Amino acid sequence: MLKIEKKEVVTYIMVIFTLMALASSSFAQNGSKIETKSDTLEIDFTDGNWDEIATKARTSNKYIFVDAYTTWCSPCKLLKADTFKEKETARYFNDNFINATFDMESSEGIPLAEKWKVTAYPTLLFFTPQGKLVLKKIGFVDGKQLIEFADQALNKT
Repeated sequence: MLKIEKKEVVTYIMVIFTLMALASSSFAQNGSKIETKSDTLEIDFTDGNWDEIATKARTSNKYIFVDAYTTWCSPCKLLKADTFKEKETARYFNDNFINATFDMESSEGIPLAEKWKVTAYPTLLFFTPQGKLVLKKIGFVDGKQLIEFADQALNKT
């Protein structure tokens, strides 16, 4: 008779469950499809300084969304890693806004932080196409909350 120690059985069972969990999470996220780099979508942040972004907003008649962050801020990093990469959120923002992001502790971010009275991070700001601040939120939000907040900004005039 084959002698298997209890410790070996437990190890084999743990390995099997781990492999099953990994396989099911890969398939559960995308049906039976594994996501590839070309399938990813994220908020497209416009390069340029504030004046260039404001000009682009005026000419396109789009509101401006600004992510005011710092490099040391954990919730800021979480926004960039998760919220800004949620497909529905990315589509919504790319379709409806000129999106910009500024490090509030370097170069142009320093005077903008003072002008917009940004003292906590992350701060999410919405401006009209003419550059008037209409809504400001401090702290981390998920994609659904960010879209709800953006809707509020678009409906304020």
